[in-house]
Amino acid sequence: MFSNCVITRNIQHSCKLLIVGGGSGGCTMAAKLSKYERDVIILEPNDKHYYQPMFTLIGGGMKTISQSRSSTKSVIPKNVNWIQDKVKSFNPQGNTVTTSNGDTINYDYMVVSIGLQYNYDQIIGLREALEKKDSGVCTNYSSQYVEKTYQVLQNFNGGNAIFTFPNTPIKCAGAPQKIMYIAEDYLRRKGIRNKANIIYKTSTPAIFGVKKYAQKLQQICNARNISVGTRQNLIQIDSTQNKATFEFLDVENKTESIEYSMLHVTPPMGPPDVLMKSSLSNSAGYLDVDPYTLRHNIYGNVFGIGDCTSCPTSKTGAAVAAQSIVVFKNMINVMNGKNIKEKYDGYTSCPLVTGYSKCILAEFDYDLKPLETFPINQGNELRIMFLMKKHALPFIYWNIMLKGYWNGPKTIRKIMHFGLD
Repeated sequence: MFSNCVITRNIQHSCKLLIVGGGSGGCTMAAKLSKYERDVIILEPNDKHYYQPMFTLIGGGMKTISQSRSSTKSVIPKNVNWIQDKVKSFNPQGNTVTTSNGDTINYDYMVVSIGLQYNYDQIIGLREALEKKDSGVCTNYSSQYVEKTYQVLQNFNGGNAIFTFPNTPIKCAGAPQKIMYIAEDYLRRKGIRNKANIIYKTSTPAIFGVKKYAQKLQQICNARNISVGTRQNLIQIDSTQNKATFEFLDVENKTESIEYSMLHVTPPMGPPDVLMKSSLSNSAGYLDVDPYTLRHNIYGNVFGIGDCTSCPTSKTGAAVAAQSIVVFKNMINVMNGKNIKEKYDGYTSCPLVTGYSKCILAEFDYDLKPLETFPINQGNELRIMFLMKKHALPFIYWNIMLKGYWNGPKTIRKIMHFGLD
């Protein structure tokens, strides 16, 4: 008689350079570094790679999920060894990681790019509501659920349409309200806008972190009769009664339950558990890197890129592009025993789609000061920026950034502003 057992592998791998995570940051770094160093391993469990900034447009019915997706194999350089597995633990003292299959990978240098994890269970009833077909609850933040958003929008006939921002850092801080503006535009075009009460509930003290763009977005909300509630956090969903419960963050023990017909939820997010449990993390659980050099503050042969890092900037694909050249140049110098010189200024970008034809292109740095590429006022709603978001940026991502040739718009900005930054 045979007993059930789990066979754990114990394969030893070694490399000069290990990249943990094959999302936008990991694949971009693989493309850059593999042109310089041939002995590269990338550790990534998923066989599908998504261009997540497109999820906003999918939720609004402007793009399809297949247009946002490619095979992971196609976006990893052919000369990079892809181990399709997940990191189970980090051992930076011994320069190793273990995988969920029981393998060990030894490295000389490492890039950590494992993004954020979605903590759905921090909101009571959220998972159940997302799984329920007719709940009216949706989210653009997952490839598993994003198509449901447009279905919910099409089925909406009136009532409260609520859009939320959780009390945690998230991917793309503008995305929770982008779908709100798209929904408002959709209902207006459908002729039922007067039947909808559109509400934005955010945990933040203002609608957006950069004053210039926040003022314009608030004006848009006022003009379109969108109600904005700040310092409010979704804590529970009752999908049988179609009620959402919010806590007031600045008033002790105060909560409010509101009925909804549509509820777009941005799930709470945080660093992956494997990172939080390791000595690589800071007190908040994020990869503890210098915000300017992106080198780990304790382990000098470790660098980080993207959402999992402790960099105090909005977590976007644009930030990854700007960080990638800093990580690349600084890693090469470290590998050659030289001093690191490249500095990241916190540049990030958020194309704030405000409907089916317009967009505000927010660009800013660590100091929350606008750092705009084009010599026009990007704080205005512009059709050209919408077209760039819809068509140009996906092309740049798949054909330039993931091949290691896009470092953000810094050079273009200097040309546009005649060399002045």
